[in-house]
Amino acid sequence: MEKFKIKGDFIQLNQLLKVMGWCESGAHANTSIENGWVKVNGETELRKRNKITAGMVVSFNHQSVNIE
Repeated sequence: MEKFKIKGDFIQLNQLLKVMGWCESGAHANTSIENGWVKVNGETELRKRNKITAGMVVSFNHQSVNIE
């Protein structure tokens, strides 16, 4: 599992997917979220701008990241 340290209080879910290199564009990130392919703390997440904070785990396409 990868680790990612946020700067500030949170990062939006669609931005995280781009920063991690899991999606090549914002449109791809948004489509992936809308299709239910992204999980936050083991639950399917459909909110593109969900605020991801320290302690959360985000999973997509057989990859996971622990937010610090």
